[in-house]
Amino acid sequence: MSETQQQPVFIIEKIYVKDLSLEIPHAPQVFLEREAPEINLQLATSNSVVDGEIREVTVTATVTARLKEKDKVMFLVEAHQAGIFRISNVPGDEIEPVLGVLCPNILFPYLRETVSDTVTRAGFPPVILNPVNFEAIYHQKKQQEAASSQPGQSTDTTTKH
Repeated sequence: MSETQQQPVFIIEKIYVKDLSLEIPHAPQVFLEREAPEINLQLATSNSVVDGEIREVTVTATVTARLKEKDKVMFLVEAHQAGIFRISNVPGDEIEPVLGVLCPNILFPYLRETVSDTVTRAGFPPVILNPVNFEAIYHQKKQQEAASSQPGQSTDTTTKH
């Protein structure tokens, strides 16, 4: 190995809640309901360059609890869990999986705790988010991008679970 090759560097600089909102549109009446709500989760990830080798990655969860029979929202929580990462000496083709898989995997446990704590402090039973396979999401997204960039080509997007 030559001395000109440098080892990849991956450092977590900071993990933080970037944005957090809670809505309880039908309070206080909703606290008298006995029906168990239906929980809907939407997840999104994003990343940006802060400065050179410093990247910010954000995982956003939108959790909606809805009373199915009355079509009434009990609560809505939106949490943006972010991290600042120092990433250098990583080959160009490997940086995308680091930002799309590794960083979200690091942030997700913090996001789970933020959502659960917020819901509990709002007076509801905790919502524990199930583990998420960010690698599968990343590969599915890459397949969709490849399929959409080749017009007229037929592709099989069936995934096995």
